[in-house]
Amino acid sequence: MAIFEKTQLQNGIRVLTAPFPQVGSVSCFVMLAAGSRYETPDSKGIAHFAEHMFFKGTERRPTARTISTEIDAIGGEFNAFTGKELTGYYVRCGTETRDTALDVLADMLLHSKFDETEIAKEKGVILEEMNVYLDTPQRYVGNVYDRLLYADQPLGWDILGTRETVEGASRETFTSYLDTWYRPERIVVGIGGRIGDGLTEKLEKLLGGIEPRPTGNASTVELPPDASPVLLHTKASEQAHLILGVRGYPIGHPSRYALQLLAVVLGGGMSSRLFTEVRERRGLGYYVHAGNTAYTDAGTFYASAGVDVARVDEAITTILGELRKIAEEPVPAEELEKARGYAKGRFVLRLESPQGTIQYGLRREVLEGEIEEPDELLRQLDLVTAEDVQRVARDLFEGKRLYLALVGPFDEPERFERLLAA
Repeated sequence: MAIFEKTQLQNGIRVLTAPFPQVGSVSCFVMLAAGSRYETPDSKGIAHFAEHMFFKGTERRPTARTISTEIDAIGGEFNAFTGKELTGYYVRCGTETRDTALDVLADMLLHSKFDETEIAKEKGVILEEMNVYLDTPQRYVGNVYDRLLYADQPLGWDILGTRETVEGASRETFTSYLDTWYRPERIVVGIGGRIGDGLTEKLEKLLGGIEPRPTGNASTVELPPDASPVLLHTKASEQAHLILGVRGYPIGHPSRYALQLLAVVLGGGMSSRLFTEVRERRGLGYYVHAGNTAYTDAGTFYASAGVDVARVDEAITTILGELRKIAEEPVPAEELEKARGYAKGRFVLRLESPQGTIQYGLRREVLEGEIEEPDELLRQLDLVTAEDVQRVARDLFEGKRLYLALVGPFDEPERFERLLAA
């Protein structure tokens, strides 16, 4: 049974709905195929900075307090997020106040003032946010890994930008970026929950005036020339944080279901191979997991861990051993079924709420232009065999270049290059 319904406004904005008539709330999203990947060297961080500025006041709602007061008055929750390839804004509220939520969202996106005084104040907030990441190595190691994989191109840049680009941002930096990318072909509105009546008419009134204009596409990913497969961020710490991975598959790759189960077997949950071997048997660290990050034309498969500084070499060697083992030996039937149950169960839990369901559909629509209904995704997971998982593991790990990002008290990449080459 189809969960999602898709329509289109006259100017080309897509509207995705996921009806949950049994609830009394609604989740209203605007998601765009525009993120930090669409920036230039001089505008690094502007996608994320703009997300902040949308909450700082419009002509009708002149201050951040005015906006937040209106959402508070309906008991709503609102927030936003910026990724490499998409940006999202949302309000959750009671169904009877849906139109207020939509009006606030549209007003923020279309009529924000980008006041120079507010921009100047928010620069300090963004710079402090950068400091938070620098002081949180478990999160910052992901930025180091992206720089290692993609070097000096948008997928390799930090979403927050740099101190220089943030300090140099002006009102024109925002308006130029938004005028280029915030266009109907890149906008998808998502409504999940008890939808209510008159949605199309309301959206036409609020968003139908956005002028359609071809936007082009982000630049194609270019794999950087081979350099050191190790990138260190030297930092005094009691724990080493690492990401060890390989280049992977883009979002729509046909082997994505087998890839998902490979990630679960290796590092999904507390009974996974990496958790068992790295933490439980050897006591090398506190957290360890495996995952897959996919973009529209690139991807990576990786294991990440926070480990004892004095035993980081053993941790890396242990992870490497598990990657090689899963490529050499088929996953036993019982272990594969456990992984399948884990993947399906976690996916179903994500869909328990209207917000989770509409976010799932929006991400697929924004990044792929189509939605795979949940039943079909579950069916595809059921079709994955042990041979499929091993085939993907061999494709990713055998004879392929390994990449290691590491945050900790280390300054000799050659030490870790030898480990990867062993």
